[in-house]
Amino acid sequence: MIRAHRFRGFAIAAVALLAAGATARAQDFHGFDPGAFSGAMLSADQLKAMVADAKAATPPRNGSGYVIGFANLQRDISFGVKVEGGIKANADAAGVELAVADNRLDGPTALANAESFVRRNADFVIEFQTDVNFGPAVMNQFDTAGIKVAAIDIPMPNATFFGANNPRSGFMGGSYLAQAAVAEYGADKVGQGYLVVGELPQSGAIPAMRTGGQVAGFQAELPNFPADHILKIDTKNTLQESFQQMSNLIGRIPAGVPIMVTAINDQAATGMLRATQQAGREADTIVVGMGADETETLAKEPRFVASVGYFPERYGNYLIPIALATLANKPLPPAVLVNHVMVTKANICEFYPDAACAKDAKVLDYKFPQEAFAKHLAALRGLEELKGYETLIPKE
Repeated sequence: MIRAHRFRGFAIAAVALLAAGATARAQDFHGFDPGAFSGAMLSADQLKAMVADAKAATPPRNGSGYVIGFANLQRDISFGVKVEGGIKANADAAGVELAVADNRLDGPTALANAESFVRRNADFVIEFQTDVNFGPAVMNQFDTAGIKVAAIDIPMPNATFFGANNPRSGFMGGSYLAQAAVAEYGADKVGQGYLVVGELPQSGAIPAMRTGGQVAGFQAELPNFPADHILKIDTKNTLQESFQQMSNLIGRIPAGVPIMVTAINDQAATGMLRATQQAGREADTIVVGMGADETETLAKEPRFVASVGYFPERYGNYLIPIALATLANKPLPPAVLVNHVMVTKANICEFYPDAACAKDAKVLDYKFPQEAFAKHLAALRGLEELKGYETLIPKE
């Protein structure tokens, strides 16, 4: 099986500024420039200097020290655990108090947590919440209280956006899956197979650019792939729901044909893989995940061949400086996007030293289809549902 592509000499990519539409370039703030930041955690001295400048501009509401709220997506999933750990490490180094809540993938819970942060008189809040319909209500709480916000992955009105480059990460994952499937099964057999995409409708148009990009990237490599062989499920952002929905679906896929799986995140992709395993269809399955945060699954599951890296453990290196820069009245761009790479069995140890690279992994000579991606971006810019979100669509 084609299982990996090694990116030799590649350093972990930093989060990059999406400058389109920004009226002013952010300035360096004690080593933090979102347009040229390495992504490595700043020193405690640098973070404390940020706090001092922020206090001079915006004194803490409690009269002594800053309280930064963090409403996590869900505290018991791998991605959320890694994001929270990075935020806590930065808050501790900066000497600010971190108040953590669990949104539990639920809009009403996110709203209740927002109300709690307002009562707590938080100085700044980092929101990671999945229900786009509750975004305005959550932000109304903060706007009324005069609390600034950074929103992870799901945009919210008046909040600084931080998170995935959804069009590019999706296109990378889908095109990689197509190339890996052809290398594994041959083009003729792949043409008889099925692409199954695990979506997340509740999160709205922005994350939909990720799963839409997965389909577009796959089709860029296989333009004649039958449209009726592209199946979609609602994952609800969980392994359990993905497993159930994939189990319900798999009976529609003829025996012996390739089942090509990708999803909104690694947890959903893993649930879908577990369903094919339970149904006795593992040998037919090839999976490309999204997030590269389920490192054990990627390293050990033979059919889980790659995942698009998001590096959630590094999010805090950006989010605490973003919070402190905001409190210091420093200019920031409206959106800061992750620069993604493919993480595979062959190169996983380059990004996560605790994971072993597979020395016998075959190499997929993956090529990103840039010309097709440019056409995809042009199509996105014309979509009515993305009006107002132009800063979240990359230039190239």
